[in-house]
Order: sequence, then structure tokens, then C-alpha cells
Amino acid sequence: MKLQMDRSFSSELQSLVAAGNARLSASHAVERLWARDHRLWKQDPTDITDRLGWLTIIEYMKDRTEELQTFAASAKKRGIRDVVLLGMGGSSLGPEVLRSSFGSSSGFPRLWVLDSTVPGWVRQVTRSIDPARSLFILASKSGGTIEIMSLFAHFWEMVHKTLGHQGSEQFLAITDPGTGLEKLAAEHQFWRIFTNPPDIGGRYSVLSYFGLVPAALMGVDVIRLLMRATAMAQACQIQRPLGQNPGADLGATMASLAQAGRNKITLIASPQITAFGLWAEQLLAESTGKEGTGLIPVANEPIVSPTAYGTDRLFVYLRLKGDQNNQLDRQIAGLARQGHPILTLMLQDRYDLAAEFFRWEVATALAGHLLGIHPFDQPNVQESKDNTARVLETVQSTGRLPKQATATPAQAAAQLKRQCRPGAYVAILAYTTPSSKMEQAIRSLRRALVSHHHVTTTAGYGPRYLHSTGQLHKGGPRVGIFLQLVDQMIPDLNIPGKPFTFRTLAQAQAAGDIQALQAHDQQAILLPLGKNPIATIQALTKFLAPRTLARRPTIRRTKGRRTRKK
Repeated sequence: MKLQMDRSFSSELQSLVAAGNARLSASHAVERLWARDHRLWKQDPTDITDRLGWLTIIEYMKDRTEELQTFAASAKKRGIRDVVLLGMGGSSLGPEVLRSSFGSSSGFPRLWVLDSTVPGWVRQVTRSIDPARSLFILASKSGGTIEIMSLFAHFWEMVHKTLGHQGSEQFLAITDPGTGLEKLAAEHQFWRIFTNPPDIGGRYSVLSYFGLVPAALMGVDVIRLLMRATAMAQACQIQRPLGQNPGADLGATMASLAQAGRNKITLIASPQITAFGLWAEQLLAESTGKEGTGLIPVANEPIVSPTAYGTDRLFVYLRLKGDQNNQLDRQIAGLARQGHPILTLMLQDRYDLAAEFFRWEVATALAGHLLGIHPFDQPNVQESKDNTARVLETVQSTGRLPKQATATPAQAAAQLKRQCRPGAYVAILAYTTPSSKMEQAIRSLRRALVSHHHVTTTAGYGPRYLHSTGQLHKGGPRVGIFLQLVDQMIPDLNIPGKPFTFRTLAQAQAAGDIQALQAHDQQAILLPLGKNPIATIQALTKFLAPRTLARRPTIRRTKGRRTRKK
């Protein structure tokens, strides 16, 4: 594969990258990665030797492309109009990139990725589909997450109440062998069960059944995807010079600059492929955010004046040929002129996303080696899950959520102003239903924080972020400020067979995460969004803007007396 990666780096930063590549070469990192040598990261093989199947999954899936295409044709023939994927984290973010970047081919069903328990979001998808002509994918490596089981209960009941439904034939599962989900799917006689190789972690699974089943159902050419991934995999086996190994070079670049203080990996992507940042965000955050270190990925942050950024950034520009890139090109050129390091990755078309998936997986694994951490576990993710369970027990025993300290927009702004400092990042954690107005309000909030307070910002919807950046929040560098935005979630939605509702579950997840952050002495602010969420966020944004001095009245003279001009 032709290497298409351009750098705009100072000579000092170029030297750091060269040193990083030298360290990888000296430790024979590429050779040991492909040999699956767990000692590249830790002496203990736990959660390493059984997490390296992604290295060879491409060849495994090549032998199953005909199966995938036949299955997709069967769904199309049955008149399936919508496919709803119920998943969290690694099971959902890869398909979300493919959905957003490709869309559905003519005659193939639309894909919906539902990775939320917020009732408004669940209702939004429910109202957009014809239940009798929809296919529901339960996607989970572990097979028993509370979000997926709750969503399954909702849609299972809904389908069986709809005239003309096909019952269990409208459900399929993607999971590891021997999981509770595999057993549930067999007992409920799902249409299909796709059993994934068990030696792949969720965030490394996009080129397995987890990503390719939804892709095939949308009419994406999975053979073409795998061909691009194959070419990248071959390039990522180059051992010398490592500058010609796309994955190793990216990993050395990110780790070396992070160790020199530039740990905010700011992803900028062409309009058609902006969702790639969501996937890369989870991969980097959950893989490296531990033991007090890590790469802090920044996705979909508004680009502001080049002078507003500190010296803690590395900008990575994924440029899709033929896309509407003019404005981004000008902004990137402005950042380069200011001296910010820019790494540009060139994509010839959208199918090159498959190559990027593999490049970034290799880069993350090798960056983990340079950072001295183990990139395949997520030791802090379970904390929020355990806290959620305890909060739900409290609700069931007392009838209410535990009391929490909350802030008004003015108070939240004051806290943020006190806490913002060079090198910090503000993580906006939104438990609400996405909409164009909500997206714009959050973007404006991020722009105000970057422009006026010179911090980095990340933003994620809850509970999705718990399965992506949540690990980084608890285990990564102690430079985070956490702003949780929680709406009222009215009207609510019942979960069939459960003693709690979707609203209660989502609020318990928000409360459980705040508790986990506080247990790690992290700075967390809870802002209830009230009856008008957009207005509340706009008020906060206004308080964060610098105050303008009131205009002093001008004085004009008229025939011996002075008058004030209003």
C-alpha cells in the first residue's frame, strides 16, 4: 500500500518521532506484535494473549464474505426496511462510522445504531421504523450488558404487538461463543446467530462480524472493504524502516509527542467521514487511558483561531479525496502556519476507512508499548457499572435517586473558569436526545471553552461514552474537568419485565458515573438541563464568554452646553 501520510512538524518534533521509531525498532516491536508476544506490553499474559485475534481477522472474514452477502440478500428479499443495531461501545461505534459514511445502497434497508438508554432517543428510533418490517441486531461481546437487554425487552414486546410481525425471525445476535446472549438467542429462536472469534476485544472488532454484518445489510461491498484492510495489514508488517510502516509510524508519532506534552490527539475529518472520530476516540481512550497516562482523543471539536490552542495538541487530518475540503484545507493551513503539528492522512475513497481502521489498531497497540501500558483491558469501566447497579438498588428500596449536588448555569460557568488551566480538557457528558439544535448548542459551548479559556474539549452522549472514553476519565492523566448535562427525560418509557424505567436507568448511569469520578478525586459538575435543555446550555455558554464593557456615553457639545448621546 502506498503510504499517504504527510507531516507539518518542526524539526524538534520530527526528532521526537524518529526517536520513537528507533525505540520500536530496538525492541523489535512490530515483529513481536505479529508473533503475539504478550511481553511487548506486560509480563502477565492476562487479557493480552486472548485479545490479539484482530491481527488476523481479515483473512478469517474473507472466507465468510459470500455468507454475509447471501444473508444480506435474504433480508432484502424479505422486505426488511430498517435494521436497528442494539449495542454499546465497540459493538456500535464501528457500525456507526459505516452507517454515517456510506449510508444504505439503493434497495437496502436503513441502519439505525441505538446505543442509549435515554427514553427520548429510544422513542425517536421506535417512531422512525415499521416494527413488522425491521430487523434487530443484538451486538455484544460479553453478551449481558444492561443496556442491550433493556432495549431487547422493549423491541421484542413492540414487535410482538405489531400486526404482520415475524416474531423471533426479526432478531439476530452477534456475540462470542458461550455467552448469555448466545443462549438467549437460541432459546428465543432468533433468525441468525453470528458467533464471533472470542480473541478480539470489542474496540478492535470493526473488521469482524460486529462491523461487517451491519455493513453487508446496508449494501456496502464487504469484499472491497476487506481488500483495503488487507493492503494496510501487509504494510503494517514492514519491520525496517519503520517510517514505511503506516501503523508503527502513527503509533510512534502519537506516543512520542504525548510523552513530550502533546497528548491531545485532535481528529479532523472530511465531512463524509466525520464519524470516524467517534470510533478512534474509543479506541485510543479505552486502550491507553490508564495508569495515570494515555492519549486524549478529541473528536468533532469546532476549529477556532490557531492562536487559541496551547502546546498540548497533535492535529490529525483525515482528508477524503473529492469531498468538500476547501474550508478544512484553509483551516489546517492556518494551524500549520501557527506552528501546530499537523499529520495528514489521505483517503482515496470511503473504502479506505477499512485501511484506517487497521492502521489505527496497530498504532494504538504499539503506542501502548511506548507508553508502558497494556492496551487491551479496561480496568476502570466496571466501576460505573457497579455504581449503576447500586443506584438502581437504592431506587427500588427508597423510590428515589440518591441526592446529588447540582449547579446552575452561572455556578457551572464559575466552576469551569476556576478550574480551566493550561493542559486541561473539559469533557461534556450529555444525557439527552441528539438533535441538530442540541448538536449546535454543544458545539457553541465547546467553541467558547476553546476560544476564551484555551482548554481542550471532548463531548459524548451518555451512556455511550461510559463504554468509550469512560476508561480514560478514571484511569488517564489527571487533567480532566467533567461537565455532566442531564435532561429531565420526560416522557419516560417502561422497560418490559424490569422494575425500573429507561429514565431511571439512564439517570442511575449518570449518577453512577459521577460517583466513580468523585472516587478518583476528579472534578465533576452536574448541570440539570431543566425544561428547556437548549436554553440551559446557551445560558452556560453565555456565562463563559468574556464580559464586554458597557459602552460609555459619548458627549457632544451644542452651543455652549453638553448633551449625552444615547
